[in-house]
Amino acid sequence: MSEYRITTADELYFVSLTVVGWVDVFTRNEYKDILIKNLQYCQQNEKLEIFSYVIMSNHIHLVCRRLDNDLKELLGRFKSNSAKQIIKAIEDNPHESRKEWLLYLYNYFAKANKQFSKNHF
Repeated sequence: MSEYRITTADELYFVSLTVVGWVDVFTRNEYKDILIKNLQYCQQNEKLEIFSYVIMSNHIHLVCRRLDNDLKELLGRFKSNSAKQIIKAIEDNPHESRKEWLLYLYNYFAKANKQFSKNHF
């Protein structure tokens, strides 16, 4: 998902981040845990204040702001790091019954967008 909106430091935003193709990946706790861990990192190290969030099966909603800095830049890094970690977790999970299908889809969507090399999450 691309971010086109300009954000201002200290402003409150409602943010929705979706999985490409609306693929239900967050039905597995290990993938939700990666998101939560990365959100906690952003809170502790990047001055992200989260007022509310919900993780749905294929997207996340946040009500948040970033103190003293641009939220857009942080969201870009959050999405990139989370996507890489989740794809790696899918690849390394011997119990993931949808592994081939998920990896195929992320690779398929990457081919449609030259911004992404191997996978588009």
